[in-house]
Amino acid sequence: MLMRCTLDSIFKVGFDVELKCLDGFSKEGEEFMEAFDEGNDATSLRFIDPLWKLKWFLNVGSQARLKKSIATIDKFVYRLITTKRKELAEEHNTAVREDILSRFLVESEKDPENMNDKYLRDIILSFMIAGKDTTAASLSWFLYMLCKNPLVQEKIVQEIRDVTSSHEKTTDVKGFVESIDEEALDQMQYLHAALSETLRLYPAVPVDTRCAENDDILPDGHRVKRGDNVYYISYAMGRMTYIWGQDAEEFKPERWLKDGVFQPESPFKFISFHAGPRICLGKDFAYRQMKIVSMALLHFFRFKMADEKSNVHYKRMLTLHIEGGLHLHAFPRTST
Repeated sequence: MLMRCTLDSIFKVGFDVELKCLDGFSKEGEEFMEAFDEGNDATSLRFIDPLWKLKWFLNVGSQARLKKSIATIDKFVYRLITTKRKELAEEHNTAVREDILSRFLVESEKDPENMNDKYLRDIILSFMIAGKDTTAASLSWFLYMLCKNPLVQEKIVQEIRDVTSSHEKTTDVKGFVESIDEEALDQMQYLHAALSETLRLYPAVPVDTRCAENDDILPDGHRVKRGDNVYYISYAMGRMTYIWGQDAEEFKPERWLKDGVFQPESPFKFISFHAGPRICLGKDFAYRQMKIVSMALLHFFRFKMADEKSNVHYKRMLTLHIEGGLHLHAFPRTST
């Protein structure tokens, strides 16, 4: 459900398209979403499968599935680009279009050779990869943490009530969400801390890599040559006691607060969004999206694990997903 929700958001903000993944999803849309997820999974397998090039050549196994997924994705995305280009051609004032794809299409008219449809396809998929799976997976882990720490869940609910007190009688989900403005989001300090604590323990991208452009020496004295890949494991870094203290493996949103106000850590310590010149461009958007979704869900529902004794397992992908999904019971909050 969360994957569908974030895909809806990306298509609306990025491409001004109402995909309606959660409501009346088309057959084409279903096929696209399945192909996208399958492609992500098959691509991830290349990191651990030494025979992936042979499988690609022979068109068998995971790489055969990847080729099929790519074909489905291309068909869907190229149709989107064609439709959007026709819409812009029929409009006299393209300046009113604020979605990302429209802006790229306008710019592509100045440089059609380099900004061709393949380039635009890559732009679309880059935004989807960055904003769909990462946010959905993070929200899943967040709900898992709230089920394991019910006191934290209730503290967030109380903060939601305090911040949205003028709308506490709202029984309509749409009306409640529309009442969440920037001021309300800024006041959700404990929620921001709980989301950050979740990302510390369960970063959306658990392992990342950088490639050395030139020969260099790392801070510990290790020499790297041009072209070497340097991996860092943000999942492990978020649990290291010499970085976060002896309680590093505990879920404690309070570690981010001082007198009730959120205190950000250095991005080189809290590495979930990476750091330096290539820090995640969508960091603020991701927090905003996660806050809105969390506030809506927790205002109307109390969550518990479907099986309190079960433990979740990781799914092997580029992003940190829960194997088999997160199965929860959602109980309506009948009163404040």
